[in-house]
Amino acid sequence: MRRIILDYGNMMAPNLGGGGIDPDRLDTDLAERFRSAFEVVEASRVSGEMGFFRLPYASELHANTRELADRYGREFDNIVVLGIGGSALGACTLRDALLGPLWNEFDDEARGHLPRIFVLDNVDPISVRDLLTHIDIRRTLFNVVSKSGDTAETMALFLAIEGFLIEEVGSDETLSHFLFTTDSENGVLRSIANREGIPSLPIPHDVGGRFSILSPAALFPAAVAGIDTAALLAGAARAHDRCRSAALVENPAGIMATLLHSAHTESAASIHVMMPYSDRLRSFSQWFQQLWAESLGKAHDLAGNVVNTGPTPLSAVGVSDQHSQLQLFMEGPCDKVVVFIAVTGAGPDVKIGRYRSDLTPLAYLQGTAVGHLLEVERRATTEALRQNRRPTMTFEIDGLDAETLGELLMLMCIATVYAGALYGVDPLDQPGVELGKRLTYGLLGREGFGGPELPDSNPRWRV
Repeated sequence: MRRIILDYGNMMAPNLGGGGIDPDRLDTDLAERFRSAFEVVEASRVSGEMGFFRLPYASELHANTRELADRYGREFDNIVVLGIGGSALGACTLRDALLGPLWNEFDDEARGHLPRIFVLDNVDPISVRDLLTHIDIRRTLFNVVSKSGDTAETMALFLAIEGFLIEEVGSDETLSHFLFTTDSENGVLRSIANREGIPSLPIPHDVGGRFSILSPAALFPAAVAGIDTAALLAGAARAHDRCRSAALVENPAGIMATLLHSAHTESAASIHVMMPYSDRLRSFSQWFQQLWAESLGKAHDLAGNVVNTGPTPLSAVGVSDQHSQLQLFMEGPCDKVVVFIAVTGAGPDVKIGRYRSDLTPLAYLQGTAVGHLLEVERRATTEALRQNRRPTMTFEIDGLDAETLGELLMLMCIATVYAGALYGVDPLDQPGVELGKRLTYGLLGREGFGGPELPDSNPRWRV
């Protein structure tokens, strides 16, 4: 039985009063469009450009990751990931989805004496100071994650925390509190690791940061906290197998990419909302937001033409955002597709008491369960959007365990590169981020980067 099913009926014209996609197109032009995109991706996969496809089968890399995780899980009470973007969002996603967002608040016994997992993904000094005063840094391992090995924000955090550790434990012991996850050959982190003997794990050279969630970048902190990383990779392999077909209606990642691309380019639905009905998947929706945005938002197509294309992903969570964003989704511009995630069999439910039987307005709630209410609200929201001719699709997930999550993550990665081929852009680069980096280096005085002349603020436009 499939653990993940994609229901895309509410993208189809018969369910949307004629306003959706004609089902016949799934066997005609959309099928051909996807077949062409599939062939582009398949050629890149075979040539080795898209290394994330190989991660489920990288047994030696996984074994090395598990070995270090087992060692550090016994030595430290806390693991702090220093990273940004994909180097941080992956760890948050695995932690929150499989351990729960309250993992760090559980006591040692409730955590099975496994480490807490913290993530520093910003250079806000208040957040950094708050964390360092909250934890015992003498009992903390700092996992510095940077593919390039010289990411300004991550390296600044590394240098700042190294200073804290030298003052706290002395220079001789400081290096034992670091583990680097970086490129296997290049970058400042790699040179420090090689020169000073700091343990390290490699991020494969052909795996970009936002596609690195099934690499040591996220698997190491997950494994330290007891997550079954072998099951994650097994689920990812299952998704890979499901997406080996060039037939559109047989390929769930292909369906997702093709229908969202069609909704954007043909119906101006440029905003793609990822809305799981699970607090544990809140970080997942933020991870997807980066994956979709950074991979598909491009100024130029593969031929070098200026296209300024790409959908805008939006992170939401049910039912919380029914009371904030849903009004916009229902009655605002018809420029959105909502992708729901429904999780069934997620664990024991919480019953709603019967102790207010005298309150007639609450009688409909009493004797049911909180999880039942969550599911009913998702179904009602889906139906409300459908009746208002707003397109949606739903991933139905049978339980939220490591294997199923691994399958979902790989499906999203594959859908992203299919979408890149459909939009005609390179889903692996991020040139729009580079200018800001160069300007930052110049303003900080980094060698080889000239400082830009920033225009003065005009007092006419200040209030």
